Amino acid sequence: MPFTTKATINSFGGKLFRLTHPSATTGTEMAVNLYLPPQALSSTKKVPVLIYLSGLTCSPENCSEKGFFQHGASKRGLAVLYPDTSPRGLNLPGEKDSWDFGEAAGFYINATAAPFDKNYKMETYITRDLPNAIFNDEEFGRYLDREKVSITGHSMGGHGALTLYLKYPELYKSVSAFAPIANPVNCPWGQKAFSGYLGGDNTEEWKKHDATELVKGWTKGKDLKMLIDVGTGDNFYKQGQLLPENFEKAAKEAGVSDGLTLRYQEGYDHSYYFMASFADEHVDHAAKYLGLL
Repeated sequence: MPFTTKATINSFGGKLFRLTHPSATTGTEMAVNLYLPPQALSSTKKVPVLIYLSGLTCSPENCSEKGFFQHGASKRGLAVLYPDTSPRGLNLPGEKDSWDFGEAAGFYINATAAPFDKNYKMETYITRDLPNAIFNDEEFGRYLDREKVSITGHSMGGHGALTLYLKYPELYKSVSAFAPIANPVNCPWGQKAFSGYLGGDNTEEWKKHDATELVKGWTKGKDLKMLIDVGTGDNFYKQGQLLPENFEKAAKEAGVSDGLTLRYQEGYDHSYYFMASFADEHVDHAAKYLGLL
């Protein structure tokens, strides 16, 4: 089914499209924003794509308005795709009881526990449903190079970017993350989400969706092509919700840390001020592996 355009907004010489489309995977209408850089609009050559996964409580609007990704993307000739963070409008039991679980908190996994198992299929939505829809779309697919895709994200979206990249390396040329939930099986956010979506006694299944566990199986000698930024002033980092040090340790013990760049940015917090400060560098990281630098 085609996308419906809700708005078209000029941004850094390109255009940001606010879109919706029906998803067979989630059984709902899904919102997504797409930024096309000026290079896409002025040439018949398709441009690479950077998928950005948002954090808890967010929609496609947050980062496209405040993350500053379009600035770097316009310079490098890179499209940016901003999916939503969960299905919406289902009114499932418990779906809106808290800000860190349910609606706008899908954690980019396929739920297996009722009542979320029928619709909360965000892993399949991000890796199959949305790409198939946008790359095959008559209006937008002609601008986008489906063979050149990288992925990034923030917080819960950083978790999503890391895990999906580690599980589906054939889909993405590189990965980066801002303040990712890097070891969810060992932090309150992850434990709450995985209990609700996967079952509280299914802890072995949890590990299949944890970047710190997944990196242990990365092939030695294969470049991780991974950039991670964490602010030292981030209260969630201080509270033990992010645990990037666990991820770094696992990568080193697996002998695959040479392709990991993990930077601790002094004094930066968890907000879009932090993200906007380093967005250009994350765009450049993707651009490097997408053949734009």
